[in-house]
Amino acid sequence: MDNFETVLPKIAAIPFFSGFNIKKDEDVKILKSVYEIINIKKFKKGDVIIKEGAKGDLCYILYSGSVSISRKTPAGDIIALANLTSKENVFFGENALITNEPRSATVTASSDCSTLALSGKKFLTLCEQCPILGFRVTLYLAREMSKTIKATNNDKATLYAALFNEIEGNYE
Repeated sequence: MDNFETVLPKIAAIPFFSGFNIKKDEDVKILKSVYEIINIKKFKKGDVIIKEGAKGDLCYILYSGSVSISRKTPAGDIIALANLTSKENVFFGENALITNEPRSATVTASSDCSTLALSGKKFLTLCEQCPILGFRVTLYLAREMSKTIKATNNDKATLYAALFNEIEGNYE
């Protein structure tokens, strides 16, 4: 893997590490401890990195390349959710840092790519040693999950209204 100084800007650019300032020695020390538990994982174009429904302990930071994210509808159809590149400072599988729930989507390498893989188990152990790390990352994740829940609730309300209007229209 590249040395810490090379990887540091990538780690610091990831949103759930955005609470750390690479100009502060204490924050750099914390990010270095994260770097020390990261493993690089390489994937070829077409490789499935995360499989929807599978258990997984790794959160991935896309270091180079691109991925596509998809999931199954309740009817079993596969729908594309996003195409992401490493230039976007993206990560996926972040729920593995705090839960052992099955994966909610499939992530497939769209090109040859490299990821920085962070084990949830190692991350939680590190958070016990460095509570500020756990606090900042879980605060970020909680805020993002809150946004997702609000968006989901809005989507449900919109679908309910559309369904209600459709049913109401059929009876007039």
